[in-house]
Amino acid sequence: MNIKVFVAGHKGLAGSAVKRQLEKKGYQNIIFRTRQELDLRNREKVMNFFKAEKPDWVFLAAAKVGGIYANQNYPVDFLLSNLRIQNNVIEAAQISGTEKLLFLGSACIYPEKAAQPLKEDCLLNSKLAPANEPYAIAKIAGIKLCGAFNRQYGTDFLCVMPSNIYGLNDNYHMENAHVIPVLIRRCHAAKINNRPEFTVWGTGSQRREFLYSDDLAEACVFLMERHSAKNIGEIINIGTGSDCSIMELAEQIKDITGYKGNIVPDRSRPDGSNKRLLDISRINQLGWKSTMPLSKGLSIVYKDFIDNENIRK
Repeated sequence: MNIKVFVAGHKGLAGSAVKRQLEKKGYQNIIFRTRQELDLRNREKVMNFFKAEKPDWVFLAAAKVGGIYANQNYPVDFLLSNLRIQNNVIEAAQISGTEKLLFLGSACIYPEKAAQPLKEDCLLNSKLAPANEPYAIAKIAGIKLCGAFNRQYGTDFLCVMPSNIYGLNDNYHMENAHVIPVLIRRCHAAKINNRPEFTVWGTGSQRREFLYSDDLAEACVFLMERHSAKNIGEIINIGTGSDCSIMELAEQIKDITGYKGNIVPDRSRPDGSNKRLLDISRINQLGWKSTMPLSKGLSIVYKDFIDNENIRK
């Protein structure tokens, strides 16, 4: 419990959940820096930080993230920011002698037309979905960099691929956020303003798998404590094993918020991939399973949204 653990991105959705899980388990020496204190895109500052702190474990949850709209409108930002963060942290971890590193990727790294559910070994076997390509390419580069360090330097850098995550400390921007916070905000706005409807992007038929952020954090700490990239491989999926359509998701959010109006598909907007469901047999065999039902997780998130005015601005 006294090993030094650096959580990169501790203010974000995934990173804050990892921090909560570590604290819950009794880890005493967790270090983190805000973006103002340490710009992870700055190589010199990252190298100096690792040289001074020499963390034993690193959870690399820092990233520029967003939904379809953000990916389409800011492709340069998604590529450059994520590449710089990853390259700096992963290289500095190796140079400073970090014992273990866990890199958080995304299910969008897998090819658009790959067989469902998506297995870890389908990476790069066909084309990516255009809607998420900039982010996916950056994350694939991070995976390959971890693997290269493992082979060349004998490091223990593990990469996890979570499904769509949601939870506390999410981004509720009306356009740049992921689907759950966007739909919660739209539905809540329709409710309090007595609007007759709110929209979902595309047809609403596209299917996604949603993982509560604290479940993800539990899985990440579980893997760091009990397993090694040297034994289980460099990539492992984390998910729930079940999916739903975006329209079904919107209906659940409508029920939770108490909104009485209609849900209307905006067919002028893109759907993205038709289906994205992960094969989670490997992590289940290792001894971990998700426990948070989607309905309960959405209720927790909506209460957090209502209780925290700052995330509703």
